[in-house]
Amino acid sequence: MFKNIKFIKMVSTIKKLGFAVILTAFSTIAIHAQEATKWNVDKSHTSVNFSINRFFSEITGKFTDFDGSINFDSNNLKGSKTEFTIVVNSVNTANEKRDQHLQSGDFFDSETYPKMTFTSTKFKKKSATEYLIYGKLTIKDKTKDVILPMKITGEMEHPMAKGVFVLSVALNATINRTDYGVGTGNWAATTVLSDEVEINIPIDLVRKE
Repeated sequence: MFKNIKFIKMVSTIKKLGFAVILTAFSTIAIHAQEATKWNVDKSHTSVNFSINRFFSEITGKFTDFDGSINFDSNNLKGSKTEFTIVVNSVNTANEKRDQHLQSGDFFDSETYPKMTFTSTKFKKKSATEYLIYGKLTIKDKTKDVILPMKITGEMEHPMAKGVFVLSVALNATINRTDYGVGTGNWAATTVLSDEVEINIPIDLVRKE
């Protein structure tokens, strides 16, 4: 009888330990699943710039209408994520005729495809200030896997706003316009316009303590 009682107590103890292990495991998963710190994009101190070669000269431009959000913490990359949207008809190359042409069916076809989007799938650390953002870039009706290198250029508490923190990052990448069908017909050829487009996006992010 005493042996049976000891056996029952032993089984009960094992069950309790097993439950504790499972509970701890789920707690750990929950912690890792938490979203990283949310930062708001300071649009007045952020710009979406691009450059492309025409023959042997560089043409530069930017998109003035965009929006985005980012959750980022160097200690919680699993919970880090970002989304970005660019309004195509906000393209500005300092030449109205060229801007209208870029919005036409020859290039972006902004009436049919008014927005470009980027959605991250994961963050990867390269160094203390350099990260890789893996994600999906959609331009027109094409979605491609891309990697955006992100460099942290500075982080500090705002000197004129207590409890407000500023994080500055820069995204620099090269994409191939022909992968997304930007440039059709004669404009698909790379003899006039290069296929490679350089992207430069300096971003100021802010958050309250």
